[in-house]
Order: sequence, then C-alpha cells, then structure tokens
Amino acid sequence: MATALSVNLNKIALIRNSREGNYPDVVEHAKVCIASGAEGITVHPRPDQRHIRPDDVRQLAKLLAPMKALEFNIEGNPFAPRRGNYPGLLVLAEETRPDQCTLVPDSDNQLTSDHGFDLTRSAEQLAPMITRLQAQGIRVSLFMDPIPEQIRLAKEVGADRIELYTGPYAAAWGTQELETIYRQHFLAAELATELGLGVNAGHDLNLINLPKYASVPGLLEVSIGHALTVDAIALGLANAVQAYKNILTEAVS
Repeated sequence: MATALSVNLNKIALIRNSREGNYPDVVEHAKVCIASGAEGITVHPRPDQRHIRPDDVRQLAKLLAPMKALEFNIEGNPFAPRRGNYPGLLVLAEETRPDQCTLVPDSDNQLTSDHGFDLTRSAEQLAPMITRLQAQGIRVSLFMDPIPEQIRLAKEVGADRIELYTGPYAAAWGTQELETIYRQHFLAAELATELGLGVNAGHDLNLINLPKYASVPGLLEVSIGHALTVDAIALGLANAVQAYKNILTEAVS
C-alpha cells in the first residue's frame, strides 16, 4: 500500500495573507489537491495567524467532513495559549473534529517547526491532552526526532502515531551525513511500528529527496507543503500533486 500524501496548505494561506481579500482561496486549492489524488489535507494554525486562520480550519472541516476516504490533519502547539480569535489548538480541534491532530512543539519565534518533542520534559503535560483529543475520536500524532528513547516515550504517553521530523534529512541531502541520518529514520520507523505506533513524516521533503525517504518501513503518510507549493509554480498545482503521488506509488512497485 502506497504512503498517503497529505498536502499542507499553509503557504497558500501565506500568499493570501499578503493582500486583502481571499485570493488565493485556500478551500478552492484544497479541492484541486483532492481532485488530483491527495489523500489528505494538512493545516498548521498558529496563534499569530501568519498563514492558516481558525476560519480556514472551520471551512476545510466542512469541505472534508463528507469525504470519508480523505484525512483532515490539524497540526499545532497544544501549549500555545488562546490569542484574539485563535481559540487554542485543542479547542479548535474539538470544534472541527479532524481525523488527526499532530501535536508540535513550536513557538511564535520559530520561522517553522524545527525539532520534535522532548518527552522527558513534556510527557506529563501532554498525556491528558492526548486523552482529551482521543475522547473526541481524533487520532493523535506527536512530532518527533528519530531518537529511540523518545519514541518509546511516545508510546508510553498514549500517542497513536509519530511524525518523524525530516528537516535534518533534507538538509543533509548531497552530503556524507545523509546515509547516517536516513538510517536513523529507518530504525526509528521500525521501532515505532514494533511498538504499535503509526509512522508519518514531514518537513522539507521534495521531489528530489522523497524517493529515498519513501523506502522508510511502515511509512503511512507524508505531509508536504512548502516544496509542493513551490513546484506548483512551475508545474501547476494538479501536476505537482500528481508528481508527488507518483513517487509514493512507485516506492511500493
């Protein structure tokens, strides 16, 4: 079975937010991604609303609710407080009921997510949040580095899946460190699967480095936004989605 592609729409929203109005329309772009073969849509609302806004999440939830075969994935920092009309990640997730909520330890001063959870510090706080989301029928994934001890703690804290942070893998492309980092991800995915955790991955994956990463065992889903949006400038959005889908399909052939 091929790894599922979830398209992250944050960069579409970022372009929209650079002007007044609703152009480009996030929901309409989601429809194109779905029609082109994406199995899911990912958004990462932040309290500063630099890209995806709470109303985007609500509108996408309405779009995807009847589409039972598709996954709606909301990412975010569960510790970030309510600010303005941003109600907080857990409240927004409970309102919109995504299929999956990916918890990420990011902050406003980060340009983008750049590390996984250290569960030796945050497990006690995360455990009731995970339980709260699961009580609403929402699958919970934790954004994690490929560290065996941390992955074991992810299982202990009650997560359903992990999302392996692939930024260092992408940064190592073309260097001598690539094989070492790839091997870390390979072994981390094997361990997670043995523990009964589902395995997702994301961050800086692109048309060049995805074919190798797609061979990581047990990989259920990749979330790709920045590179896919950039590729869409040259290829068109539908063709860009199909190009990523082709890689994931060929990985199991």
